[in-house]
Amino acid sequence: QVQLVESGGGLVQAGGSLTLSCEASGAAFSRDVMAWFRQVPGKDREFVAAIIRSGVQTKYADSVKGRFTISGGNAENTVNLQMRTLKSEDTAVYYCAARYGNVMTSMAKFYDFWGQGTQVTVSS
Repeated sequence: QVQLVESGGGLVQAGGSLTLSCEASGAAFSRDVMAWFRQVPGKDREFVAAIIRSGVQTKYADSVKGRFTISGGNAENTVNLQMRTLKSEDTAVYYCAARYGNVMTSMAKFYDFWGQGTQVTVSS
């Protein structure tokens, strides 16, 4: 059974930094896509960033490009999201996702596995 578990969310002031981590178990995603999405109440889940660890390929939403960095964690099957220069509009529940294959799609419906989410709140 595949499980994704996020950690690292919390409250941070605008302009600050926060790093989220996601650990996958039950499957190996080293050659597949792991990604981060975020969601605020009443809105669709929004793509943030994706990575294929084996090829070190990454993809970012325009809204976070230059501020967020997605990377493989030290442990296999982990992925981190380093968030810098946070803004109030970054406030959301952040979800880790994974899909088999090597297409870094930004569409949530194509991801096979999801974590429970971790809350990030940026105070202004």
